[in-house]
Amino acid sequence: MFNSRSRKYRNPTGAVADGQAVHFRITLGRELSCSQAHLVIQPEGGEPRAWGMFWCGMNGENREWWECEFTPEKPGLYFYHFEIHTCRGILSIYRGEAGTAVFGGTNQWQMTVYDRHFTTPDWLRGGIMYQILPDRFASSGSPKGEIPYGRTLHEDWYEMPDWAPNEKGEVTNSDFFGGDLQGIREKLPYLKELGVTCLYLNPIFESHSNHRYDTADYSKIDPLLGDEEDFKALCESAKELGVRILLDGVFSHTGSDSVYFNKSGRYEGLGAYQSQESPYSSWYSFYNWPDGYDCWWNFITLPNVQETNENYNEYINGPDGIVPKWLREGASGWRLDVADELPDLFLDRLTAAAKGEKPDALVLGEVWEDASNKSAYGVRRRYLLGGQLDTVMNYPFRDAVLGFLLGADPRDFREIVENIVENYPPQCLHLLMNHLGTHDTERILTMLGGEPLNGRGREWQSQQHLSPEQRALALQRLRVASLIQYLLPGVPCIYYGDEAGVEGYRDPFCRSCYPWGREDANLVDWYKQLGKMRLSQQDILAGGAYRTLYAEGNLLAFERFVFTDSTRESLVLIANRSSRPQSIKGLGIELADAQHVMGCPLGAVTVLPPCSGSVMRVSRQLPPTPPVR
Repeated sequence: MFNSRSRKYRNPTGAVADGQAVHFRITLGRELSCSQAHLVIQPEGGEPRAWGMFWCGMNGENREWWECEFTPEKPGLYFYHFEIHTCRGILSIYRGEAGTAVFGGTNQWQMTVYDRHFTTPDWLRGGIMYQILPDRFASSGSPKGEIPYGRTLHEDWYEMPDWAPNEKGEVTNSDFFGGDLQGIREKLPYLKELGVTCLYLNPIFESHSNHRYDTADYSKIDPLLGDEEDFKALCESAKELGVRILLDGVFSHTGSDSVYFNKSGRYEGLGAYQSQESPYSSWYSFYNWPDGYDCWWNFITLPNVQETNENYNEYINGPDGIVPKWLREGASGWRLDVADELPDLFLDRLTAAAKGEKPDALVLGEVWEDASNKSAYGVRRRYLLGGQLDTVMNYPFRDAVLGFLLGADPRDFREIVENIVENYPPQCLHLLMNHLGTHDTERILTMLGGEPLNGRGREWQSQQHLSPEQRALALQRLRVASLIQYLLPGVPCIYYGDEAGVEGYRDPFCRSCYPWGREDANLVDWYKQLGKMRLSQQDILAGGAYRTLYAEGNLLAFERFVFTDSTRESLVLIANRSSRPQSIKGLGIELADAQHVMGCPLGAVTVLPPCSGSVMRVSRQLPPTPPVR
């Protein structure tokens, strides 16, 4: 009756700009004797309204078409279904699986409408991101000077990070390995070989934990990483190689041991903990000063800030604030930690500050769910409608890839990916940060080959290593996972060391140092090949459309495609997750004259080897356009 993902029924499909007309068509059986049909559409927070559909002819002998056109007037979410008057009474048509239609139910279709003036930076399209935890990627070996009190420095780069509680039962995250900005700079040629175009750096500002999410001073580089000149030099060297720098903005909380809160008395000035007359006192919410204060997820070392406080907002987003300052020093954008905990007012001002300093600055948010319809703290968020985020971290795609390789129904992959493609504005979709692992997740090799964590503690995690058999399987699966990752809409992101074969469960085991000199050379070479493939297929991968071709049993196939004046150019991926060969005959995928691009070469072969994938390029001549009379 209807499919929201097909232009045959809804044109255009996907998210649309306000003021853009959308044509709807449903097809009904003649036996229903339909006398009236309506599109019932409800804007978020508004009243539903019925739009009359008109009969417009037959669809074969026994079906008929009903159509209408709807033009959304302003950005927002719109939810819709259909109602028809038939010989059986008034029937409602709601959303079924994969965008199709069913009689009855309650699930409506979503239409995302974004601001027609909404644009995103072009420089990230078609690129490759690389995420670095600065303490753990590379050390220049330069002297560190005086180590701030409370921190310890490992002497052995290859040691396991500290994981056991201290004598007080606390996990302080105060052990450091000495990675620094100059070390990253020295490794830029290696990153360029991987095809990297954007470096996402976890926090680099002065903080007293190794992850640096407990900011002590937003205005200073952490002394173990270097100084402001080191940061400028890194940005300049990266720019020469065509690589941009994305900084991590942690603006929902600060550290308690900071110039702003100063609970430990480390800093000379008065912090909010020390005096209610402190210039920072209004930033925080005290219910029983000084020890009773709101903190992030009940971590007393991370006092929450009031992001709508004008003094705080000016400090971060004002003309001389933190956001524009570091863009002036060479950064190209910000990744925003826990974006769902940052209120709209703050996000609006931050984006305006970033774009005011650099019109092509990227603002990317940490959102773990579908960001188009995310609700946080009782408020529907408008991240992707224009004026806030350019794009987000893409955890749904990660879930889809892992689910497929670890035994979930392949149709789940189709549904997850196609939902995001349908719901996100295209300018956001093609900038999505598509990661398989981050500092907040288990290492991808461990996910693909190790025992499930199942809530087991740090002591158990510290003793685990993949067996040779587990590792061999994980490496096979990682090649398939990364092949999928590099072809999905958006931008693939490598978590440092994943390309070198690093293992590990949750923090801190997923945060060990990059194994320089001990890399899995074959895996590194695979990632270099992936980078070359991305570069050679820019015409399709930078913004091509997506379509699932097959998702059943142990096989997954999808394509990315674009149209030129005379051809339809597509990249087709076919993946086999099984430990056995799988025939690809009978999938209905036309591969005549296909050219092998990456993975297992197929050619005339119709069997895909165990746990493997193949990417092929297909060019199809388009029929000539009939002359206009």
